[in-house]
Amino acid sequence: MSAHHDEQQDIETAKHLWRSGGKWVFAALVAAAIGYFGYVIYQHQLGKRAEAAAALAAGVAEDEGRFKTLQQEYPDSMGAAEAAFQVAAKQFDAGKYDEAAATYQWLQANNPQPAVQAAAVQNLAKVRLQQQKYDDALKALATPVDEAYRGLIEETRGDIYSAQGKTKEAAAAYKAALEKLPEDSPARDLLEMKTAD
Repeated sequence: MSAHHDEQQDIETAKHLWRSGGKWVFAALVAAAIGYFGYVIYQHQLGKRAEAAAALAAGVAEDEGRFKTLQQEYPDSMGAAEAAFQVAAKQFDAGKYDEAAATYQWLQANNPQPAVQAAAVQNLAKVRLQQQKYDDALKALATPVDEAYRGLIEETRGDIYSAQGKTKEAAAAYKAALEKLPEDSPARDLLEMKTAD
């Protein structure tokens, strides 16, 4: 009889807790579980997309058609970024400067990663420098990049000014680049040489 009474009391306590807010706690727990599983599934899908993009990027050197597929299906992936850098370098080496510039511009428009953005800006400026389109090169460097990469941008700006024979502006850009680089950076020696020249 006592066990039956204890069970009855437990049931009444559970009903009271349910009525006084327990259903909201339960609903919150269910929502949290659904959110967690949704997040896990989303991360799994991202991983699969990244793997597929990396697999396509691996063969881009032999088959540039893969790059078109990456551009269409995985434009913001790191695989597409790596492939874009490979394709643009190949275009640059072949003297196809406008094509290389277009590839770097596509990369800027499609991959928001700070390191990718900075490298695309710098390389686009170098393409324009090679074409002796100095104003276009400087305009490319005006694109905002993460502060961590400002040193590279300033060094490239110095290279452009140096190519134009603007030694004062080049020295100022190289000095700005040196200020942005860490003291232990291996690029400091070259920059110091450029500044001295």
